[in-house]
Amino acid sequence: MTTPSIGFAPTNARFEQMFPTLTGVEIARMSKFGEPRRYQDRERIVESGKPGAGVIVVLSGHVAVTQRDGLNHVSPVIEYGPGQFLGEVGQLSGRASFVDAHAEGEVEAIVIAPVRLRRLLTAEADLGERIMRALILRRVGLIQSGVGGPLLVGSPHMPDVMRLQSFLTRNAYPYHLLDPAVDAEAASLVAAAPTALNGLPWVVLSDGTTLHNPAEATLARAMGMLAERPGSASYDVAIVGAGPAGLATAVYACSEGLSAVVLDARAFGGQAGASARIENYFGFPTGISGQALVGRAFAQAQKFGAEVMIPCEVKRLDCSRADGFLALELEGGARVRARSVVIASGARYRRPSVADLQVYEGKGVWYWASPIEARFCAGQEVIIVGGGNSAGQAAVFLSGAAENVHVMVRGSGLAETMSQYLVDRIAAAPNIALHTRTQLTALEGTPETGLERVRWRNDEAALDLERDIRNVFLFIGAEPATAWLSDCGVELDKAGFVITGSFSKSSASPLETSVPGVFAVGDVRSGSVKRVGGAIGEGAQVVAALHGFLTGARQSSA
Repeated sequence: MTTPSIGFAPTNARFEQMFPTLTGVEIARMSKFGEPRRYQDRERIVESGKPGAGVIVVLSGHVAVTQRDGLNHVSPVIEYGPGQFLGEVGQLSGRASFVDAHAEGEVEAIVIAPVRLRRLLTAEADLGERIMRALILRRVGLIQSGVGGPLLVGSPHMPDVMRLQSFLTRNAYPYHLLDPAVDAEAASLVAAAPTALNGLPWVVLSDGTTLHNPAEATLARAMGMLAERPGSASYDVAIVGAGPAGLATAVYACSEGLSAVVLDARAFGGQAGASARIENYFGFPTGISGQALVGRAFAQAQKFGAEVMIPCEVKRLDCSRADGFLALELEGGARVRARSVVIASGARYRRPSVADLQVYEGKGVWYWASPIEARFCAGQEVIIVGGGNSAGQAAVFLSGAAENVHVMVRGSGLAETMSQYLVDRIAAAPNIALHTRTQLTALEGTPETGLERVRWRNDEAALDLERDIRNVFLFIGAEPATAWLSDCGVELDKAGFVITGSFSKSSASPLETSVPGVFAVGDVRSGSVKRVGGAIGEGAQVVAALHGFLTGARQSSA
């Protein structure tokens, strides 16, 4: 094997786990799930940007894997020989490949399609564990080394570059950033561009397609993030929201034989996915990043067969059951049909009443704190607004990069709203300052350059302050994401959270809503504990209620 990529280098501590060589017995076990295939010398086996065939086990010959970017650069990544297999975690659901692969000489192989790959992973427990670990680690390697995925052209300090980086990172997609200020080829490309492409950032796909500062949904469609779905498809359950509650529902539902689709407007993970480090989650004594936790759950849901549609915004729930199914109406007019629906759309951080706030969202105003934002905060002052655990985790995380972190709360302290271990850590950090009885009053900057200056007021001292600060992180309160339920009959409380309980005789589940067959779990549910552990528990609990409802519905229609 050869590779120029750090993420795939033989010196990588997990290299043997990433690229195991299977024994004859293991290949025989895998062959029961695949189809034999022969490739001629130089024949293309995998094409970047096109849906993959699944996992390909090499029996004889060699397969060369290369990276091809939108500027027609081709570079070697790795070579597979007999007993090894091609694929990464995206092949669980037949997503587009990030690399090209072609036969070096004649190649004999076994092709295991995504559906049969998932069966293999569950039927062959020990072998499936090795394969699953390799698939996940390869995606991690792609991300770490920037192999595959689109090229982003623009300054790393541009707000829209940060926005696109955040979107790709939170969806676990690799990318490579080219800054025209330091990369000669990128500078030449920009200088020679037609007027229609003036203004950065650009996104250049592997086939050369160039997008000018695209919206996330536009980029997702162009990259093939959303798999084609038959218009007649229907599911046992449609899950709205891919946070911990929604992913837990998908894992348990699909592992118990239900067909499920998961929809989310932006990325998997929800608020938990944006947590820099969760230290009080059961079973992780040293802590775990929110992205790592939900990334595992995301892969696990796909392993059991959940179909995932991200980014995909649900605009309305149709509870009329005109054709016997509940229906989710999506942005763009498409519909998803399901016998039951689980509302797991979560809650969003509340927006303070500050003029022009939306102008700076994604351009200096953030609702999450990832390594991307931390990198741009290096040596700077930043503001965190909020007194809950998410705010505390962000403050501790950003204090390792920023010169000073200002934590602002409207109350008199943190003890009533934040876990004690975070309160203690904030108090011990020399570069974190707590501002009580304080609120933002104004933001200044431009849509092009992003946030540049912030004003705030200390109510206790009746003091107004302002400072040149380019990054503000908002973690205040929670507003339920329930606007899409406005006309379907699902009962909400005064704050907009979904009310659950025994509304009908068809189910005794405390998670069922006022509409039979519609359930709610996690932060969106009125009375939930608003914790990751609680959300996951409800996601598991609701599956029993789904079975009960679906069984009753089948019996009544028989």
